[in-house]
Amino acid sequence: MEVEVDYAGIGEVARSDEVRQMVNQAADRIAAATRTAVGPDIPVTVSEYTTDREAAAVTIADRRGLGLQARDGVLTRAASGIGADVRIR
Repeated sequence: MEVEVDYAGIGEVARSDEVRQMVNQAADRIAAATRTAVGPDIPVTVSEYTTDREAAAVTIADRRGLGLQARDGVLTRAASGIGADVRIR
């Protein structure tokens, strides 16, 4: 059996509106869980962007964010809480 990978087709799917919507919904759920964990006085933002695929970043937009992630893993826990597969590289 021979398999041929259609890289152009995969890229087209990865940049599609359907994938964008799924990525943004996941990011919004992670942001909501993070906001619950850190409280209302610490801003949490979602930034949507496109590279070779649709993507989004959830950020604790406060100087305390690094400590909250390092000490409590709030972003990691929020992502895991929605079923995301979180891995350290």
